[in-house]
Amino acid sequence: MSIFDQTNKRRCTNSVKWDAMEKVYGLKDASDILPMWVADMDFTAPEAVTKALQEHAKKTVFGYSFVGEEAVQSIIDWQNTRHDWHIEKDSILFCNGVVAALANCITALTNPGDKVLISSPVYPPFFNIPKSNAREIISCPLVEEDGTFVFDFVAFEQALAQNIKAYILCNPHNPGGYVWDEATLKEIVRLCAKYDVLIISDEIHSDLMIDGATHTPLAKIAGAEIDRIITCMAPTKTFNLAGIQVAYMIVTDKRKRLKLEAINMASGQGSLNTFAPVALQAAYTEGSSWLDALLTYISKNMDYVIQELEQLPGIRITKPQGTYLLWIDYRELALDEKEMMKRLFENGKLALEPGTKYGEEGRGFLRMNVACSFDTVKDGVQRFKQALQS
Repeated sequence: MSIFDQTNKRRCTNSVKWDAMEKVYGLKDASDILPMWVADMDFTAPEAVTKALQEHAKKTVFGYSFVGEEAVQSIIDWQNTRHDWHIEKDSILFCNGVVAALANCITALTNPGDKVLISSPVYPPFFNIPKSNAREIISCPLVEEDGTFVFDFVAFEQALAQNIKAYILCNPHNPGGYVWDEATLKEIVRLCAKYDVLIISDEIHSDLMIDGATHTPLAKIAGAEIDRIITCMAPTKTFNLAGIQVAYMIVTDKRKRLKLEAINMASGQGSLNTFAPVALQAAYTEGSSWLDALLTYISKNMDYVIQELEQLPGIRITKPQGTYLLWIDYRELALDEKEMMKRLFENGKLALEPGTKYGEEGRGFLRMNVACSFDTVKDGVQRFKQALQS
């Protein structure tokens, strides 16, 4: 039996995934709804992390603290070992989360009224953060090719020429789990350099490589253009630590780093929770074997869901390379999104994420989280079938 076969009871624990569905989806009662929507796992965090947190709690004094050298070194070692990426200690800047990092980058490194480019369908904060900070969103949609999404670099360059000040890249891409290859990343860098555009690269899914896929950090291949890139990363998606709230940016340009540090302080984010670096260090120093086992388990979950759901008329799924989230294409069913969600909730008792949450290009898609026990996955598949057959 795998450690990931264990079913953790998360209902009535103030879990967003399990206990906030009424609020998120406007339901009267979600007690019989199976949540496979938001991107956190139902798995227990690595034992090394829970033990480290327990030991830290025994200290009983939780005054102001800073991130120690060992935690910083664990980031350097992890990126070197996992992604063959060599980063300098002084380039690491901590923050409470990747979304907070995105907000700080937009606030510190662009001005109100500036245009920010994104590639939709994409993670909702890419829309929300710039807009809420008085920046103008310009979307250059990805295009479909052989069951996946790719860049249209002609359109991408045309968009950059519109006086864009920053581009937010999702690498790997969410939704869809696309792992951008080196040629694609180099072309992004080349074009952004041509138009002098800052690149903010969200790489929070970078460790979740399925079936031997390889993540390429954008900054790793940027060459002389490395200083125009801010890389946002975290152990939270990898090790199911979202509630710990710890992330970091890799910022090689000193002037940008000073601006980001100033924004951190101005927004009251000057230091991390005392437990955050403890969890980060334990995960990065002792979590590698846990992660390898996790990725094998998730791959099998994905294979099962794809095999089962693609037997249904009108359902298409491309196996992702870098995430635990499936992007389900139901466009052939000719169901509008409202009707599909109604069937899922009322007939299937299943919560998935609607594709338009990621932009208009997501219409006709659903996002399903399979980072849960195989028994839960099987239950979710049966509920999905029930939703369509009713």
